[in-house]
Amino acid sequence: MVKAVWEGAVLAESDRYESMEGNIYFPLDSIDKQYFRGSDTEYECPWKGHAGYYDIVVGGNINKDAAWYYLSPKPAAKRIEGYVAFDERKVIKIGK
Repeated sequence: MVKAVWEGAVLAESDRYESMEGNIYFPLDSIDKQYFRGSDTEYECPWKGHAGYYDIVVGGNINKDAAWYYLSPKPAAKRIEGYVAFDERKVIKIGK
């Protein structure tokens, strides 16, 4: 079981996850959507593709661009399609 926690809130928890480049990717159905807010930040990874970001909001505190996802990853990263990862400098990950 892995968890992502910030400000005492469990953002995601799952027995299923993918690991890529040292990041744990949680399935979208494992996140608690009440804490996620869309961000305008985008990033183009040369081998994974186009990434979008979420801000995490807990109790009025905002953790800017603390999570990201690839809606349509390139073939080499297809296994993280429909998954969300967290910036480990900003969100605590427990377990693995």
